[in-house]
Amino acid sequence: RMLTRTPSVVAQVFLLLSIVLVIAIAVIQINQQQVLSPGLKYGIVLDAGSSRTTVYVYEWPAEKENNTGVVSQTFKCNVKGPGISSYERSPGALAKPLDDCLNKVKERIPVHLHKNTSVYLGATAGMRLLRLQNESAANEVLASIQNYFRAQPFEFRGAQIITGPEEGVYGWITANYLMGNFLERNLWRTWVHPYRKETMGALDLGGASTQISFISEDPEEHFNSTLQVKLYGYNYNVYTHSYQCYGRDEAEKRLLALLLQKSNTSANVENPCYPQNYNTALTMKYFLGSLCTQSLRPANYYPNQLVNFRGTGDPGLCQEMVSLLFNFTACRDREDCPFNGVHQPKAKGNFVAFSGFYYTINALNLSGHFSLDDFNSSMWFFCSQSWAQLQFMLPKFEEIYARSYCFSANFIYYLLVHGYNFNAETWPQIHFQKEVGNSSIAWSLGYMLSLTNMIPAEGKLIQLPLKPSLFAGLLVFLTATALLCLLFLVYLCIVSHNRKNVPRVEHVFIPE
Repeated sequence: RMLTRTPSVVAQVFLLLSIVLVIAIAVIQINQQQVLSPGLKYGIVLDAGSSRTTVYVYEWPAEKENNTGVVSQTFKCNVKGPGISSYERSPGALAKPLDDCLNKVKERIPVHLHKNTSVYLGATAGMRLLRLQNESAANEVLASIQNYFRAQPFEFRGAQIITGPEEGVYGWITANYLMGNFLERNLWRTWVHPYRKETMGALDLGGASTQISFISEDPEEHFNSTLQVKLYGYNYNVYTHSYQCYGRDEAEKRLLALLLQKSNTSANVENPCYPQNYNTALTMKYFLGSLCTQSLRPANYYPNQLVNFRGTGDPGLCQEMVSLLFNFTACRDREDCPFNGVHQPKAKGNFVAFSGFYYTINALNLSGHFSLDDFNSSMWFFCSQSWAQLQFMLPKFEEIYARSYCFSANFIYYLLVHGYNFNAETWPQIHFQKEVGNSSIAWSLGYMLSLTNMIPAEGKLIQLPLKPSLFAGLLVFLTATALLCLLFLVYLCIVSHNRKNVPRVEHVFIPE
């Protein structure tokens, strides 16, 4: 009896210990994680694009400055008026439009945090073009922004013109960051690197340039255009290319210049990409004053002379004209060189297309991802409408955008299909998207994450008492121990019960 009692006591002790340890480990693990937040930190980024400036406010829990995975957009404001490159002649006039947005930002961020909130301004292709055209004017615009921010309560970290490849990579970082491709929360609500999760390629269409960025299968081959990005201790070789003058607005200026070149008269130029019955008069400077159209200027170029454009709404002819904006012969039919003599690896995997791509697709009444046939039929239908019909079709009607959506759609078709080599099979892998949750997909978030070192290259993300793998292993081991002890105790009960019954049976059959 003594022998059965000893294993039984040992099993009971083990069972109790296992249960207590499982509970203790789980409680410690969860409580260690839920450190009380000492408030929020803020960062402000001004995305100074070629057509407009957008102010973004980002926030994150203060104690997790280096644990990332926690930055979110809390406010966005579009600055009224054109992009900063348009102020080359009057840089001082920048202050008023900026004031409207900055005053709203001041209300959003608690006053006592203003002086610790960093502000960054990144200017893109519009300013890249202005710097090439007139460097001193570009410097004056940036200097006037510096002056403006000296009088603001925030910590201004400078205004800089970012390069095309930087813009491409920052956009790629933003898209993948927001989609949880670098970090995700596991069962224990901790940030971990997702197992075998593929990153997405990024397609960005601005006013003056367009960017394509994705992980190439063979980074060695295109090492000139491949940037190595280190995020959370992982290396990513990102192929990125920025096409200057292939932004939506600059591409359209080039189209207008070509139409004028092919026309006999500037009094009445037909534009197959403008809607039927739409007429407008534009100054030569408007579309020929840009660096992108310099080579297309006529001999008799008078900046203030008006040119009349008349829309004919002809989708077939519009497509033909748009194809002339791409130089497909420079590549001499090489597969890894789609246009303009630029080498590009084969685009693979899923892509997210944002900015100008999204707005055009939205105007065609499409969303998310869809087939190339659906896109073509929507584009054809849209381009065949008259100016009067368009006013009822668009959710938001603004003349300068409405007249150009047909051109934009055809341009997007040529860029993606003939430029980047997407086809009917791979087209549905492009997701046209504006934001994830409440955060806009734009290069600005990736830019801020990089500048604030909010993306640690190495190091742990969240300090836990136990690594998730060790925690899981211990849970499995202790649960198994508890189960074995329980089974052993049940077995001992049955054996003990049987033993008690045996003497009684014998007693019944003993003869007197």
